[in-house]
Amino acid sequence: MAVDDDTDDEEGARDDIEGLLNDAFEDVSHDEGVTVGQNEEAKKFYNLIDGCLHGWSNASFTSLLELLKEAMPDINIPSSFHKTKAMIRDLGLDYKKIDACPNDCLIDNSENQPDKKGRPIPAKTLRNFPIIPRLQRLFMCSKTAASLRWHDEERIKDGTLKHPADGLAWNNLDEMDEEFAKESRNIRLGLSSDGFNPFCSMNISWSTWPVMLMVYNLPLWTCMKPKYCMLSLLISGPQSPGKYIDVYLQPLIEDLKLLWEKGVETYDASKNETFQMQAALLWTINDFPAYSMLFGWSTKGKLACPCCNKNTSSLQLKHSRKIVYMDHRVFLPMDHPWRTNTRSFNGKQELRPPPPVIEGPEIFEMLQNAENVFGKKQSTSNSFPWNWKKRSIFFELPYWHKNPLRHNLDVMHIEKNILDSVFRTLLDIPGKTKDHLNARYDLKDLDIWKNLQPKEVNNGKKTKLVKA
Repeated sequence: MAVDDDTDDEEGARDDIEGLLNDAFEDVSHDEGVTVGQNEEAKKFYNLIDGCLHGWSNASFTSLLELLKEAMPDINIPSSFHKTKAMIRDLGLDYKKIDACPNDCLIDNSENQPDKKGRPIPAKTLRNFPIIPRLQRLFMCSKTAASLRWHDEERIKDGTLKHPADGLAWNNLDEMDEEFAKESRNIRLGLSSDGFNPFCSMNISWSTWPVMLMVYNLPLWTCMKPKYCMLSLLISGPQSPGKYIDVYLQPLIEDLKLLWEKGVETYDASKNETFQMQAALLWTINDFPAYSMLFGWSTKGKLACPCCNKNTSSLQLKHSRKIVYMDHRVFLPMDHPWRTNTRSFNGKQELRPPPPVIEGPEIFEMLQNAENVFGKKQSTSNSFPWNWKKRSIFFELPYWHKNPLRHNLDVMHIEKNILDSVFRTLLDIPGKTKDHLNARYDLKDLDIWKNLQPKEVNNGKKTKLVKA
């Protein structure tokens, strides 16, 4: 399978940018007797727009635009920073500010908000980057539009898992709706979200949560590149939205429902035709805390495991004061030798079968009549069964409960956490190692691994316990 090199990829991206500008401003340019992109000076202007990424002030950017407009009067250059922003908006790359309640209970998504003059400053603002015009723009460039059919026309279908199109979730969606599957240009999306502190500072009371979308129709060497990852929402505030993130996901979910149920009319530049584009969300990818926020299952306490759910096997350690989940041998084949190995584990044989997996339709039925109550100042009483804390807003998507793989844990966090724990324990780093005296006390209470249990040592003054 041939993989494009970086040079070809950059040239294709440049062509796409020029195509977008020509498509968006062709009428305006012809009216003024100028064709956007007709010479090398115009290409310099395309790169000029990136100047805002380097810390320029609005005034200095406007001054530079005025200078360039005087130097190159034949080029359709905006005369100010604000007009440049209007150009970006006309390209479908703008965002909408939506006022939000500081208690995370609702957002004001009405389009008829009064003028900002005289209005109080909102305590919290959601920035919504509508995905429909951005998905439509992908088909405005012939090269990108052709790449969106790669999964159907060029992918090697040998039964090997190389691309999301080879997976169970993709095939399950095709079987669920044959009409959706017939149109190879229909979009399959993945969603990811995580919080970070802006300005590389961890000591400020502020949290920012971007919600990103990935387009999986593209080739495997392209679909995860930054330029094809779309920012759909930006949630900012003094604290993480927590389980109330569903309040802020409403605009995105409404777009996804429209894209699934009706679709939107879209022009395909590669085939020079119009079609009804639909889209579906395959899954989310997050770390464990964000997984809990989006899934609705509390990942803390005795029932923290979302796979084992109410059958989670947990134990509260007396000295380490942590809840641990140790009975993982139940997931091994029944004839696996480790099931009868008592010395290396908890001193007992493990003959239980794995806990039953709770499927999407069962979750949907269980939580169908449960009422979500959002808002930090609302009642905190939990009327949900087991360890549920809400009914996820993703269940509003008609197909979501039928997805076999709805939420994923990202590999990076899992690998990093395990590697950190192993190395810090092997190097016996003070304050970081998992092998501390309280852990040895817990081994003694559990009566396992006697060779690691603490020993009594008399230093001449008093007897104390130390690690063996």
